[in-house]
Amino acid sequence: MTEYVSTTPGLYPLPDWAKDDLSDLKGHQKHDLVSGDEGEAITAAYEKAREDVIEVQQDAGLDRIVEGQLRWDDMLAHPLAVHDAVETQGIVRYYDNNNFYREPVVSGDLDFSGDVASELEAAADLAEDADLQAVLPGPYSLADLATDEHYGDEAEFLDAIAEFLAGEVDAFPAHETLFLLEPSLVESAPDDGEDERASEAIDRVASATDADVVVQPYWGALEEKVYAHLLDADIDAVGFDFVANQDDNLYNIQEYGATDDVALGLADGQNTLVEDPEAIRDRVEWVDGQLGVTEFETIYLTTNTETFYLPYGKYVEKLEVLAEAADLAEVQTA
Repeated sequence: MTEYVSTTPGLYPLPDWAKDDLSDLKGHQKHDLVSGDEGEAITAAYEKAREDVIEVQQDAGLDRIVEGQLRWDDMLAHPLAVHDAVETQGIVRYYDNNNFYREPVVSGDLDFSGDVASELEAAADLAEDADLQAVLPGPYSLADLATDEHYGDEAEFLDAIAEFLAGEVDAFPAHETLFLLEPSLVESAPDDGEDERASEAIDRVASATDADVVVQPYWGALEEKVYAHLLDADIDAVGFDFVANQDDNLYNIQEYGATDDVALGLADGQNTLVEDPEAIRDRVEWVDGQLGVTEFETIYLTTNTETFYLPYGKYVEKLEVLAEAADLAEVQTA
């Protein structure tokens, strides 16, 4: 029987009080952004905000608890933005939306950092016996967002990014699930040959953990060859953004099959309209119906994207909807 797991891709909005406090503490200039050596007052504010978002997840009844990535000024680029071998330069548009990040320029060897691991350790202490989920940018997306001034070769740079992320994962505390966020597989799809290297890089990161690994592309559907190569990676689930594109995502599953587990992005992580739990449950049934005989061992019910775009109150409501929808789906199949 299928297990339904409510979760999110992390990257939560800051609580309103934290936005105000951190605005006063940090300022608004480039040099005021997170660098990994924040002072005591800023660190304390982020720690309290982390407590808040973990409590919200637990109160909502989510099956997987994430740290929230509240310190991530640079969204997916954060693990590089705080690295000693990386200089952050000009402000760059984050794909084609209205968010921006500091361009991470790699100028030296990407050795171990431990920044994300320390965040996850703090989350593990707060979450206690809850099932913890780690969140990282996937290696292809992180390499796509960064600029290489050290390795000198695209394939070697992707390998270095994958090795760096694998080293970070190896330092993580015990976790049930790892989400690798890979929007660049959709937004900046790899060419022939590069698609296979992207899959191998993801496989390298996935091999660093015994947890279940979910690769979550979003903002559309993967090109056929990219999807087929991704299935070659040793991962447990692929995520599908059914908010942005239903038809092509269904086609990929019907034509090429899928992993034993699947992540369904059925709630909109960027729209303030709050879905109805029964509607989410019905969409799960609709997807099942379109696939015929396919039965997944685990279905992760999630927002299609990260939720930092949302007002804090709306993000909380989305979590509650996902948790209730997973419960309804379990009852439906019991």
